[in-house]
Amino acid sequence: MKTICTLLCLSVLLVAWTASGQSKRDKLMADAKEAKAEFIKKDSKMAGLFGKAYGYVILPNVGKGGIGIGGAAGNGIVYERGKVIGTAKMSQVSVGLQLGGQAYREVIFFESKKDLDRFKENRVEFSAQVSAVAATEGASANAKYVDGVMVFTMQKGGLMYEASVGGQKFKYEK
Repeated sequence: MKTICTLLCLSVLLVAWTASGQSKRDKLMADAKEAKAEFIKKDSKMAGLFGKAYGYVILPNVGKGGIGIGGAAGNGIVYERGKVIGTAKMSQVSVGLQLGGQAYREVIFFESKKDLDRFKENRVEFSAQVSAVAATEGASANAKYVDGVMVFTMQKGGLMYEASVGGQKFKYEK
């Protein structure tokens, strides 16, 4: 009887844990879908980038803050040929002239299978030289891939003196 109660309790906990994990992923997917729509609303030409890119990552809610030393983190959805293939975690540490906090969205486009595979192997890390294009009307018209990657950001709120993507590290999960 004691064993049955233990197994029943463990089963309930496992179901609750699985359900809570699934609802977080569902929320992240809904947020990514909303972020994609916002990027396209801000610059209608981005619809073409989403359609032509071999793959992309949408990080719908990135939080960033710092006073001299800063950090950022966010979770996102990874797409290959427009289909969801996994999730990504982004982290960033920065040192330098910075003050404040902000929330923003980020989308990273991959030009080819090779570029997306490099991301999936956790071999994409943005150096200080990598810059993001602020998503505004017409911004995507002149944007170019650099080493197979193109990055756009869109501020959601906050005020921060400093807005780079240098130092970002990613972890891909299926």
